[in-house]
Amino acid sequence: MKNLYLIAYDISKNKIRNKIADTLSQYGERINLSVFECMLTHVQINNLTEKLEEIIEKTDSIKIYFICSTCYSKSRILGRKEYPGETNIFID
Repeated sequence: MKNLYLIAYDISKNKIRNKIADTLSQYGERINLSVFECMLTHVQINNLTEKLEEIIEKTDSIKIYFICSTCYSKSRILGRKEYPGETNIFID
Protein backbone atom coordinates (compact mmCIF):
# COMPACT_ATOMS: atom_id res chain seq x y z
CA MET A 1 0.00 0.00 0.00
CA LYS A 2 1.24 3.48 -0.84
CA ASN A 3 0.89 6.51 1.40
CA LEU A 4 1.37 10.20 0.76
CA TYR A 5 4.35 11.97 2.32
CA LEU A 6 5.09 15.68 2.25
CA ILE A 7 8.83 16.30 2.44
CA ALA A 8 10.27 19.76 3.11
CA TYR A 9 13.91 20.68 3.48
CA ASP A 10 16.15 23.55 4.50
CA ILE A 11 19.67 23.00 3.18
CA SER A 12 22.32 25.72 3.24
CA LYS A 13 24.83 24.43 0.68
CA ASN A 14 23.88 24.45 -3.01
CA LYS A 15 25.67 21.19 -3.80
CA ILE A 16 23.88 19.29 -1.03
CA ARG A 17 20.56 20.99 -1.76
CA ASN A 18 20.82 19.89 -5.41
CA LYS A 19 21.57 16.29 -4.36
CA ILE A 20 18.56 16.29 -2.05
CA ALA A 21 16.30 17.69 -4.79
CA ASP A 22 17.61 15.17 -7.33
CA THR A 23 17.02 12.30 -4.92
CA LEU A 24 13.50 13.47 -4.04
CA SER A 25 12.60 13.95 -7.71
CA GLN A 26 13.20 10.21 -8.18
CA TYR A 27 10.47 9.50 -5.64
CA GLY A 28 7.88 12.24 -6.11
CA GLU A 29 6.80 15.59 -7.49
CA ARG A 30 8.18 18.98 -6.52
CA ILE A 31 5.34 21.24 -5.40
CA ASN A 32 7.48 24.13 -4.19
CA LEU A 33 11.17 25.03 -4.27
CA SER A 34 11.94 22.93 -1.20
CA VAL A 35 8.82 20.77 -0.89
CA PHE A 36 7.95 17.44 -2.51
CA GLU A 37 4.87 15.22 -2.46
CA CYS A 38 5.73 11.53 -2.65
CA MET A 39 3.37 8.56 -2.89
CA LEU A 40 5.45 5.76 -1.39
CA THR A 41 5.29 2.29 0.09
CA HIS A 42 6.74 1.58 3.52
CA VAL A 43 9.86 0.11 1.89
CA GLN A 44 10.27 3.13 -0.41
CA ILE A 45 10.02 5.71 2.41
CA ASN A 46 12.59 3.75 4.42
CA ASN A 47 14.96 3.61 1.41
CA LEU A 48 14.47 7.31 0.72
CA THR A 49 15.08 8.21 4.36
CA GLU A 50 18.35 6.27 4.36
CA LYS A 51 19.51 8.02 1.18
CA LEU A 52 18.66 11.45 2.56
CA GLU A 53 20.46 10.72 5.83
CA GLU A 54 23.61 9.90 3.86
CA ILE A 55 23.51 13.26 2.07
CA ILE A 56 22.58 15.83 4.73
CA GLU A 57 24.90 17.51 7.19
CA LYS A 58 24.21 18.20 10.86
CA THR A 59 23.13 21.78 10.14
CA ASP A 60 20.58 20.68 7.51
CA SER A 61 16.91 19.98 8.13
CA ILE A 62 14.52 17.63 6.35
CA LYS A 63 10.98 17.07 7.63
CA ILE A 64 8.87 14.16 6.42
CA TYR A 65 5.13 14.39 7.07
CA PHE A 66 2.77 11.43 6.64
CA ILE A 67 -0.53 12.59 5.12
CA CYS A 68 -3.40 10.14 5.67
CA SER A 69 -6.20 9.88 3.10
CA THR A 70 -8.66 11.61 5.46
CA CYS A 71 -6.32 14.55 5.99
CA TYR A 72 -5.49 14.74 2.27
CA SER A 73 -9.19 14.95 1.39
CA LYS A 74 -9.46 17.97 3.72
CA SER A 75 -6.52 19.77 2.08
CA ARG A 76 -7.04 23.02 0.24
CA ILE A 77 -5.10 24.39 -2.69
CA LEU A 78 -5.21 28.11 -3.35
CA GLY A 79 -4.00 29.63 -6.60
CA ARG A 80 -2.69 27.20 -9.17
CA LYS A 81 -4.66 23.99 -8.70
CA GLU A 82 -2.41 21.44 -10.37
CA TYR A 83 1.25 20.67 -10.54
CA PRO A 84 3.08 19.03 -13.43
CA GLY A 85 2.59 15.28 -13.25
CA GLU A 86 -0.01 15.46 -10.48
CA THR A 87 -2.50 12.63 -10.64
CA ASN A 88 -4.80 13.50 -7.71
CA ILE A 89 -4.98 9.80 -6.87
CA PHE A 90 -4.64 8.59 -3.32
CA ILE A 91 -4.26 4.85 -2.89
CA ASP A 92 -5.64 3.59 0.38
